[in-house]
Amino acid sequence: MNIRDGVLGLVTLAAVATALSIAPVPQDPAYHDFADQRTILGIAHFWNVASNLPFLLVGALGLAATSRLHAATHRPAYLIYCTGVMLVALGSTWYHLAPSTETLLWDRLPMTVAFMAFLAMVIGDRISSALGRTLLWPLLAAGAASVGYWYWSELAGRGDLRPYGLVQFLPMLLIAILLLMSRGPGLRGGWVWASLAFYAAAKLAEFFDAGILGLTSGFSGHSLKHLLAAVAAGCTLRSSLESGRVLTR
Repeated sequence: MNIRDGVLGLVTLAAVATALSIAPVPQDPAYHDFADQRTILGIAHFWNVASNLPFLLVGALGLAATSRLHAATHRPAYLIYCTGVMLVALGSTWYHLAPSTETLLWDRLPMTVAFMAFLAMVIGDRISSALGRTLLWPLLAAGAASVGYWYWSELAGRGDLRPYGLVQFLPMLLIAILLLMSRGPGLRGGWVWASLAFYAAAKLAEFFDAGILGLTSGFSGHSLKHLLAAVAAGCTLRSSLESGRVLTR
């Protein structure tokens, strides 16, 4: 085992141990009370719904650009990532039309598809293509299971977001470590870093949902989160394309 693999293993174990050491985290009922409640053109929560359209566009453009994939890019993970991003648009739209625990399930499931496919892509590029292929389906299954467990726990009256929290944040940390400690033949690191940065900005915008709406008097932090996360997805896809390698040298 080399230093990189040791660091990845220790960080993963520490994250899992930390999650298990804290009490179960139920879904806050106030989570569904977004700052922007406006109905426009007969569509409830209009901007939180409409701001999902970029996900559909980014995912579709990614699929259309498949012929431009760098030869070293893990093609199945890339295609699943694109599909996951498109499904985020549909799941998030469904949720924001009528926010509830039941509809949130369909918002979170496709997000785990994107998170885990992204991680498999980076593992395949920065460690080995064989390992990326081997881990793709177990990672996707773990992501789906985290959402399924959360939903089951909520129905059972003892909600627990800890596994879903790991699936959402641990891959981003592992990807950052891989970028710092390894080089790969396919993905351009600058675009992957940009993806992580835009995703972090998206989470900040989500946290300041009402504050951003108050400042802009028209666009909430949650709607901005969708736009920033779609840009993050676009950066991930850009990192995989041949033209991206030429333009970012």
